[in-house]
Amino acid sequence: MAQKRQNVNLTLAKTNKKDEFYTQLSDIEKELRHYKNHFKNKVVLCNCDDPRVSNFFHFFSYNFEKLGLKKLIATCYKSQDADLFSTNNSERAIYLEYNGDKNGDNIPNPEEIGIKHLKGDGDFRSKECIELLKQADIVVTNPPFSLFREYVAQLVEHNKKFVIVGHQNATKYKEIFKLIKDNKLWLGFGFTGGAGHFINTQYEDYATAGDHKEGMIRVSGVHWFTNLDINKRHEDLILFKKYSPEEYPTYDNYDAIEVSKTNEIPVDFDGVMGVPITFLDKYNPDQFDIVGMTSGRDEFEATPSKKYINPKQINEDGTIINGSKANTSSTILYKTKPEGVYYTADNADGFLKVLYTRFLIKKKKK
Repeated sequence: MAQKRQNVNLTLAKTNKKDEFYTQLSDIEKELRHYKNHFKNKVVLCNCDDPRVSNFFHFFSYNFEKLGLKKLIATCYKSQDADLFSTNNSERAIYLEYNGDKNGDNIPNPEEIGIKHLKGDGDFRSKECIELLKQADIVVTNPPFSLFREYVAQLVEHNKKFVIVGHQNATKYKEIFKLIKDNKLWLGFGFTGGAGHFINTQYEDYATAGDHKEGMIRVSGVHWFTNLDINKRHEDLILFKKYSPEEYPTYDNYDAIEVSKTNEIPVDFDGVMGVPITFLDKYNPDQFDIVGMTSGRDEFEATPSKKYINPKQINEDGTIINGSKANTSSTILYKTKPEGVYYTADNADGFLKVLYTRFLIKKKKK
């Protein structure tokens, strides 16, 4: 139930454009320590932050010399109302520039930080913010979840390196999936347990007592997305299981086998395999190719071999629910009725079990 409520919070964020999930400093430090070599003599932009409360600006300003940065820029969206972006009700959008310590105390003092007003509202899509983006070498921030597609598209258009926070469901967007497939975007090291605690005042936190943090919200499935090369993406996944048709059934509507857990990819199977989207956390492009995604649409480069006629979703008690999902996802055919909810269709010779979205992968020949 708590997981469903967290998903409701994300849906509300997308619907209401309430995306002010402020990232903890500890999470920023934990992730960015893996990228230190990338920052030397670079201009870093945090363009979805209120720099007065942003932990991204805090991290980079206090580690400016240690990382060898050239310049730090952070922009602030104008708060048209208290819920839109910032807890600080700023009447004017601003941006800050920091060029490093001047008085030798290794602390970013206010007099060392240039505060400048923007003419517009500070939206990352505005002309003046795009001009700031052009100055940057690397963008690091937590962009609005509701605008993730558009945000990444802008970074790609301007050929920028980045380390940004997003939700793993974004990997199923056609625009993001294509970047992943073409090795132009991948996952970073991630949040502990696949969940992040964000400073947020908009939504009630339904985390369990042991995982509840006052004044914060727990969001499952969040991750770091980057196009900076890191050691993690070149580590081979150790394979140990042997293939058998019984343990790895073939899909009824794709020429691929089902692998329900990433760590159970068979060592001796060279064909196409369907794996959960969490596979991306272990994805090594030197070891595997991503060849498609089960979605039922050609743009994901995995057109299903069968479209189901008159599909029906059947509950455990035999009542008919609906059949919408049977057209769009990877499906396994059973000769005997499986446990739980299942499907039938006029052109299916048995019982269908519809699975969550799968990435279709194939081992590389070495």
